[in-house]
Amino acid sequence: MAPRAKTMFVCNQCGAEYSRWQGQCRQCGEWNTIEEVKLSNQPAERAVSRGVSRVASLSGFAGMADGKVENLSEVKIAQTVRMPSGYGEFDRVLGGGIVPGSVVLIGGNPGAGKSTLLLQTVCKLSATTKVLYITGEESLEQVALRAQRLALPTSQVRIGAETSIDNIIAVAMQEQPSVLVVDSIQVMHVNDVDSAPGSVTQVRESAAALTQFAKRTGIAVFLVGHVTKEGSLAGPKVLEHCVDCSVLLEAGNDMRFRTLRCHKNRFGAVNEIGVFAMTDKGLHEIKNPSAIFLNRQEKVAPGSLATCVWEGTRPLLVELQCLVDISQYGNPRRLSLGTDANRLSMLLSVLHRHAGIQLADQDVFVNVVGGVKIDGTSADVPLILALLSSFTERPISRTTIAFGEIGLTGEIRPVQSGLERLGEAEKQGFLRAIVPFDNAPRNKSKIGNLEVIAVKNIQELVELV
Repeated sequence: MAPRAKTMFVCNQCGAEYSRWQGQCRQCGEWNTIEEVKLSNQPAERAVSRGVSRVASLSGFAGMADGKVENLSEVKIAQTVRMPSGYGEFDRVLGGGIVPGSVVLIGGNPGAGKSTLLLQTVCKLSATTKVLYITGEESLEQVALRAQRLALPTSQVRIGAETSIDNIIAVAMQEQPSVLVVDSIQVMHVNDVDSAPGSVTQVRESAAALTQFAKRTGIAVFLVGHVTKEGSLAGPKVLEHCVDCSVLLEAGNDMRFRTLRCHKNRFGAVNEIGVFAMTDKGLHEIKNPSAIFLNRQEKVAPGSLATCVWEGTRPLLVELQCLVDISQYGNPRRLSLGTDANRLSMLLSVLHRHAGIQLADQDVFVNVVGGVKIDGTSADVPLILALLSSFTERPISRTTIAFGEIGLTGEIRPVQSGLERLGEAEKQGFLRAIVPFDNAPRNKSKIGNLEVIAVKNIQELVELV
């Protein structure tokens, strides 16, 4: 007699688990996001075991079947040899290259270029290693037409159209590739699971099966994932937890450029970004993105200023624009694109309290050129300077750059990697930098041709304008 199937209820937004269905998730507060999940008979393990049981001894995969444990200091660490993808920006986001046995989840809006990026990558890799591309959403002819349009070398690329995880693992065992691409995880299904592809159960079990397969065989697996209307990866949160690396391909306001941003990486730094340009020949990497985001006009208008943000392990120069105008209505507008709107409101209050400048009757608009999102606090100083420049209608020189954090008491606090930011600004041709006092180089006021002006509080900052 078959064992009775066990069920549980999982929130597809945060991954919280419940013993019975309810309308609202107590963890994330979302409504109608809890779905039934069947947990019978470990379908993911059975899917993998059907395909890889005969190679478990070759992979060096060891479990705790014998109950043996050891001291952490005695664990032997094997040197990880990364495989270059052929794109320096892609390797930077992955932490230096592709790690054998890793699972990478790539998400993005429809048309962002996820499939194009992975197709270009496997075509480059096929010259030196064996690759396998599995498409579940497109036909083989559609993929071939795209590769022909992009003029990619396809003679060594192995490709198949399949949506069954069991069949994919069996084919991968026959082909023995170094890299496996599955496009996309939302259309895949495990044969033993009684639910439609794309459901919480199928996505969860499909990802678990492919992850176990990658760890046992040492094959690097790339999964393509859809995103929701809010911009987050669709499906249960466990999908992001079980993979080694989660990256998002974003298309900003300028549809020519794509930003590949890392949100999770077990083999490298998070928040790394890679910049690509979308052309008729596919995605081309941009090795100097600062030059693109600083493509400014010769005559600078008031309210424009360059700043240096830190993305992962490198500095990135962007242009920050502000517009301050008299409000025509009783409730002034506050609009911020690319920066935190709550932080803008806080900085306006600090400016009024500690510098005596009142903008309560003014509309304030802030924009980061190029669609870049600034998550850190280093944009506080240039934001205040750009606001004052627009309010007083006094333009700031094109050769000036600024960065720094502003506290609630009006002090200007240092930010990480100050010298590296100054070095990047000097390399891009800037002549003056306004920085926190603790970020200024000691015993000298210049770095090359770059003059460094150190400020300690917001009063000194206002005097500069």
